[in-house]
Amino acid sequence: MKRQLLTLGALLAPTATLAAETADWVRPMSEISAGDTAWVMVSALLVLFMTLPGLALFYAGMVRKKNVLATMVQSIAVACLISLLWICFGYSLAFTSNNGFIGGTERFFLSGLNVFTESEQLTIFPGAGTIPESVFMLFQMAFAIIAAAIITGAFAERIKFSAILLFTGLWSLLIYVPTAHWVWGPDGWLAADGVLDYAGGTVIHINAGIAGLVGAIMLGKRIGYGKEAMPPHNLVLTLIGMSMLWIGWFGFNAGSALAADGRAGMAMATTQVATASAALAWILTERLFGHKPSALGLASGAIAGLVAITPAAGFVSVQSAVAIGLISGVICFWGATKLKYWLGYDDSLDAFGIHGIGGIIGAILTGVFVSTDITGGGASIWVQVQSVLITIAYSAVGSAILLFIVDKITGLRVEKDEERQGLDVVLHGERVE
Repeated sequence: MKRQLLTLGALLAPTATLAAETADWVRPMSEISAGDTAWVMVSALLVLFMTLPGLALFYAGMVRKKNVLATMVQSIAVACLISLLWICFGYSLAFTSNNGFIGGTERFFLSGLNVFTESEQLTIFPGAGTIPESVFMLFQMAFAIIAAAIITGAFAERIKFSAILLFTGLWSLLIYVPTAHWVWGPDGWLAADGVLDYAGGTVIHINAGIAGLVGAIMLGKRIGYGKEAMPPHNLVLTLIGMSMLWIGWFGFNAGSALAADGRAGMAMATTQVATASAALAWILTERLFGHKPSALGLASGAIAGLVAITPAAGFVSVQSAVAIGLISGVICFWGATKLKYWLGYDDSLDAFGIHGIGGIIGAILTGVFVSTDITGGGASIWVQVQSVLITIAYSAVGSAILLFIVDKITGLRVEKDEERQGLDVVLHGERVE
């Protein structure tokens, strides 16, 4: 008995500029590649590793001791929440065909997505027909998780636990999912316009960075910000977390090829050199401004490079990746260490300064450095700029509305005396000794 074949047909990030019409969209189960499937499964775990425990440790090391547990709990709890929302609604709305703005409902609660047998459905993706849909679903779930978790760094040390869960849940479904459909969905309108976003510069980093900026402004500054010293509790944790993020990012970028092939290898190479370039650029910029090359600067620069290369990883040469890293390291240093003080907002852990600004840089430079030898086609810088502006506007307005709603339901910020005492004890009844 022949299998019934359904086509989601996604213009996914790694295939955005490939000639999708040449792909064999309908392939029998016998053509599922064990190698490709294994690589994307490992990549999904690497992306999840970026949040658990990479981002959790990276953020925890930068807060004060009284907020370490609360900061880590936020990342872990958000991962749990987004996992369930993704299988219930998010995956279907992001990656099924419906219209250019949002997907359909046929995969709600993963309906029709099962362990494949002779009588069950198989959904094939153009350019990625060698992996099962279940593996693709899990890979994209890990993306949705880290996108929501990044936001928590912008208003760390002062937000209610209930508020962070309610906001990130709503944000994931109403901001992240539609944007993912626009850029990566089978009929996404930004994809149709030719937007290039290999692994999430607009969808993840600009989206999350802008949401974090809006949240930081609406919550207000931490008590004593700008008047009291607020040194990081443990930069060893931050360096360990950064290293985990760096390693996990190979799954993030190279895994977005959805195959163990030459494009995945190129994405790995560009990711490594851009990260190294940005880290060095950051600490050299510190020296130019009269500061010592710091551990925090090295870690921040590396993350800035990882963010900036994300939209470009599978579209540019290794040489261009070096340039992207150098540019992002310098500009993100300015955004994280100068801009927020000039404008007076408290982006606690530089979610906007690194992810927001780095994502903007990467998305625009993708249009500048895209290689026709690699992609088989060019890119429009103006289209890239448009995608940046659209993402900023949608995330900013949508996040502000959601934060306003959450404030009315639960309140956003803990009381002043609770903030002084620390969120570990106040919210979770535990402390780091």
